[in-house]
Amino acid sequence: MRKLNLPAYDFRHRTEGEMTLVLDVYRKRFVKLTPEEEVRQRFARYLVEEKGFPASLIMTEYSLKLNKLTRRCDILVHKPAGHPALLVECKAPEVSISQASFDQVARYNLAFRVRYLIVTNGLKHYCCQLDFETEKISFLSEIPAYADLLTI
Repeated sequence: MRKLNLPAYDFRHRTEGEMTLVLDVYRKRFVKLTPEEEVRQRFARYLVEEKGFPASLIMTEYSLKLNKLTRRCDILVHKPAGHPALLVECKAPEVSISQASFDQVARYNLAFRVRYLIVTNGLKHYCCQLDFETEKISFLSEIPAYADLLTI
């Protein structure tokens, strides 16, 4: 595991030839352990372990249709009634977070209209809250707890 600005967690791994796989408990299958996948797995686990998000409401690599193209968002969290609540875009640690990263998660949000967007490369995490009524975006100083998402 790399040095990231996320807690270190134990994950189930296996090797197939030269490739290391990690168990994605949200997709219920082993996936190739790439730098971006490590960020995705550790950030999803951070949401569960540190921020109180129910694991059963987290979806990784969730497919969506956007302009007739199929895309996959990294992490989508739902509220108990099944409504999307938070969207996370993960990048590999060596990838700098740029305007393009925010543009990507904002495009994905056209399909979901969640109030919270996060962009992370495992080293830096940016979270913003959207207010659709006033059309304002506020950057938050920390990732909200799951209970905070339920109040809106």
